[in-house]
Amino acid sequence: MRIETIRAYRVVQPFVGGTYSMSKGRSAEAFDSLIVAMTADTGLTGWGEMAPLGTFYSPAFAAGARAGVVEIAPHLIGQDPQAPLRIARLMDTVFKGHPYIKSALDMACCDLAARAADVPLVTWLGGRDGEAAELYKVVTHGSAEAMAATAARFVAEGFGRLQVKVGGPVRDDIERVAAVAAAVPKGTVLFCDANAGWTPFQARQFADATRDIDYVFEQPCTTIEECLSVRRSLGKPMVLDESVASLADVLEIHRLGVADGLTLKISRLGGVTRTQQIRDLAVDLGFMITVEDTGGAEIDTAAMAHLSLSTPEERRLHAIAFHEWVTVRTARNAPPVTGRHMGVPPGPGLGIDVEPELLGEPFLDLTRTSI
Repeated sequence: MRIETIRAYRVVQPFVGGTYSMSKGRSAEAFDSLIVAMTADTGLTGWGEMAPLGTFYSPAFAAGARAGVVEIAPHLIGQDPQAPLRIARLMDTVFKGHPYIKSALDMACCDLAARAADVPLVTWLGGRDGEAAELYKVVTHGSAEAMAATAARFVAEGFGRLQVKVGGPVRDDIERVAAVAAAVPKGTVLFCDANAGWTPFQARQFADATRDIDYVFEQPCTTIEECLSVRRSLGKPMVLDESVASLADVLEIHRLGVADGLTLKISRLGGVTRTQQIRDLAVDLGFMITVEDTGGAEIDTAAMAHLSLSTPEERRLHAIAFHEWVTVRTARNAPPVTGRHMGVPPGPGLGIDVEPELLGEPFLDLTRTSI
């Protein structure tokens, strides 16, 4: 089987809830998504997607992804999509760094390979463990009253896991988290996520003032070393997210004992192939795992669901349904969400039936005969 055609689309996906706000005044109104369609000489098509959260969250930006995929795609024409690790190495050879650019291409390869094998991607990634992943909801930055009301509404809707955005002025965030904790029932799982917004000094201030609140501390500072300095005085579990950009990072986090859990972002790691590699090692090292991404709709959420449900259930933290965040549709179906749980779509590969007419005109339309 050989790759015959690669098409790439830009799809802007506005948020259902309006502005998404996080620490340091950072905000976004939409995901600016790159979607890739990869068709083989068998007639099968695989799909991939990546979308950075603005220009401030990761070292990635949407225009860069579009420019980069134009550079990389010609090298993939004629390659066998059933060898995604070989293709990942090829992409690293012809285009150094910038893993986010490669993510949608790799995802499309994995989808295409699993479709060719006539198995769901979750099977191709090692096998399904459990029926569904538990979802969490995000309580974005706002006033203490607004955040408490949002948290109470999510719990009333049946959700038991909340990620509370912190990382702003410390005293204000102490008040916010206290208000959220008071507004939800005991036993609600809280993650306080600073998105690397604090210095170690600020993070320790926050941790000391909130010792009586039950939560998991997520990425308080920018670097692994800074997070380690907070960890040494912390009596709570810690999860790292932004610090996990490579296999080497996971090994260093483990060696230093910085965290109990890791959040693996597909585009930050360069695609499904690299995420699976790192996920499997992290599981063997004893970490709790969340697999998600920086943004997207049905295609990217499906990849997150397949990676989540091929993670051992005892090591899986939770998941998120990004396709429910946005106002546009890209496919006829989506990962099934029932209450606070998300499964994988039925069928081979990602299981997603993408509607090309919903994507607009491709900005890249490359065929084997055109190069």
